[in-house]
Amino acid sequence: LPTIDVSLTVHGPLMEKVTCSYAMSLDGKTAYMEMAAASGLTLVPEDKRNPLETTTYGVGEMIADAIDRGCERIVMGIGGSATCDAGEGMLKALQDLGHLHRQCQFVVACDVGNPLYGEQGSAYVFAPQKGATPEQVEILDQRLRAFAHKTEEAGIATADMANHPGAGAAGGLGYAFLSYLNAELRSGIDIILDIAGFDEMIKDADIVITGEGKSDSQTLMGKVPHGVQKRCLRAGVEVWLLSGAIDDPESVLSRHFSKVKSINENDSRPLAQLLLPEVAKENLRNT
Repeated sequence: LPTIDVSLTVHGPLMEKVTCSYAMSLDGKTAYMEMAAASGLTLVPEDKRNPLETTTYGVGEMIADAIDRGCERIVMGIGGSATCDAGEGMLKALQDLGHLHRQCQFVVACDVGNPLYGEQGSAYVFAPQKGATPEQVEILDQRLRAFAHKTEEAGIATADMANHPGAGAAGGLGYAFLSYLNAELRSGIDIILDIAGFDEMIKDADIVITGEGKSDSQTLMGKVPHGVQKRCLRAGVEVWLLSGAIDDPESVLSRHFSKVKSINENDSRPLAQLLLPEVAKENLRNT
C-alpha cells in the first residue's frame, strides 16, 4: 500500500515532548497510526512507569494533525500502551485543539476483548504490566468506572458500552473511541489482511504458510496465524503453521491447521542464536 510518512512532535505519556510518525495514503484521505507511537510503554523508563500519571494526550494530537491535513479516515492500532486513562487524555487534546466533533471515520485495530472495568477490565488485567501496584490497580479501576458513569450521565454512551469487547483495550482507550468517536473496533489482523488484498492473493494458492515466535493456546485468540487460518478456511486453502516453538499438548492447533511444526525442534542451539534471521531462515527451509 503506497503511503507517505508524516512526522510530528507531540506530548508523550508523561507530557514530555516526543517525535512520532504515522503513514498517510497518497490521496491524503486515510491515516494509519499506532497509539504507541505517542503513548507507548516503551517511551517510559522502567523506573517512571505509573499508569496513574500517564496520558493519551499525544494520541489526540496525532489525530488532530491528520484531520488538519485533510484525512477523513483514521485506522488506529491500540496495542502497547503505557496508559490507563480511558482515553481522557486523547479526548482533552482533541477538545483543546477544536477537533473533538470534527467529522472523521475511525477504524480501530483491537485484538483484546476485555471490558473497561472489573476483574477482567483494563486496570486489573493490564495495568500491572505498566507498573501499577495492587493498590494503584484498585484506584485505576475506580477511575475507569467513574469516567464511564460520567459518560453515561452525559448521554454519550449507554451502560453496556463499558462491557463492549475491546472497551478495555489500551487502558480503556477502546472505550473512548467507541463512545466519543463512534469508532468501529476490528481485529487487527483482519484490517491488515484487507489492506494487503489477502483474499485475492490466495485465490489460486495450494498452501499458505503462516507462523509466529511461539504458538500455543493464545494463538487462537485473534493472533496473526488464526486470522490467516480463518481466511484460508473460507477460501478452501490448506494452511500450515510453522513457528519457532510449539506448545500444544492437547493438539488444539492441529484441529485448525493442516500441519503444525516447530522449525527449531531438531536444533539445540541457544535461543539467542535461533532468533538470528539467518538461522531462522535456514531452519525454515530445512523444515
